[in-house]
Amino acid sequence: MTMTRHRTTATRRLILQGAVSVALVGLGAVPFSVTPALAAANDAYPEDAFKQKSAADAIKSLYGRTAEPSDKVKLDAPEIAENGAVVPISVSSTLADVTSISFLVAENPNALAASYRIPPGTMPSVANRLKMAKTSNVIAIVEAGGKLYSATKEVKVTVGGCGG
Repeated sequence: MTMTRHRTTATRRLILQGAVSVALVGLGAVPFSVTPALAAANDAYPEDAFKQKSAADAIKSLYGRTAEPSDKVKLDAPEIAENGAVVPISVSSTLADVTSISFLVAENPNALAASYRIPPGTMPSVANRLKMAKTSNVIAIVEAGGKLYSATKEVKVTVGGCGG
């Protein structure tokens, strides 16, 4: 009886940990995997890149090189965001061998908003809701085949979401 209760408790704990991890990733609260098995496979958290004030500095800190514009990176964002606290953004790509996708908001206090590792064999498509301080260019960076590609779109913000 005690052994069965211990297994049930351990199983319940494992299920809850997995559910919390999925919920955090789904809400965009954690831009990288939080499960222990996947966390070990990822590089260290790019803390320095998330502290950069300009988009160019954040890209250089995160990737070490610049990106070239590409029509194979599709960035979907509203032309006008009535509330900068919740701006829906998505990016997808037809490029092969995509390894990461990142979102930057040029006029935010910290330019890098989110960065995702894309596992091999995964469809390169990511969506998120970003905070935007004011009208700004949103930049999507896609790393594929060892090169960087980008797409940019201006989003006009009527009510700022970063204290504006």
